[in-house]
Amino acid sequence: MINKKILAIRVFTFRIVKRLIDIIGSVFFIVLFSPFFLLFSLLIKISSPGPVLFSTQKRVGQYGKIFRILKFRSMRIGDNDKYLRENYPELWDKYKKSDWKLPADEDPRITPIGKFLRATSIDETPQFINVLKGEMSIVGHRPYRPEEIEEYAKRYPHTKKYIEIIKTSKPGITGLWQISGRNELNFEQRSKLDANYILHRSLRQELLIILKTPFAMLSIW
Repeated sequence: MINKKILAIRVFTFRIVKRLIDIIGSVFFIVLFSPFFLLFSLLIKISSPGPVLFSTQKRVGQYGKIFRILKFRSMRIGDNDKYLRENYPELWDKYKKSDWKLPADEDPRITPIGKFLRATSIDETPQFINVLKGEMSIVGHRPYRPEEIEEYAKRYPHTKKYIEIIKTSKPGITGLWQISGRNELNFEQRSKLDANYILHRSLRQELLIILKTPFAMLSIW
């Protein structure tokens, strides 16, 4: 049986090393991809009116702290849920029944360049800024919306135990959810997967997730 003091030291060491990896990794990727950031910023600006970055979506961070997640804008500007509900009622019903998700090729709210950004996950890359700020981690659980957690905790009461575990950790740009089916997983499957990741995470597992992420992105595209 592992001594509690030794276990506490291991946990502390893991957190320190993980944060160092997040800082070094986010700076590296921001510098490396800066020319592509400029290119896609230009394409977004040319293809549709509105800001380049989308930062109005709130997410639940560590210990339940709310933060605003950064993404390249892939949708038209305005109230997109209202637009979908009023103009495409059948798609709105499908959207609600499928855990608030629609395939990009069916979603009329997504811009042409936005379809490519989503298919390749390039729209997620500005989140390295969230990582640098300490709001997210490179590897972590899926970033959940506050209303998403609240609604599905009521719909699936047995997932509350998973949600409490999830709230103790930072969400990530990539994670088990991204390399294990991503949008094909429902909330119950995602929350269980995320909770299991947090309970059994290790630096070895984090490295494997990072290495598998590019292949998962290519397979989706």
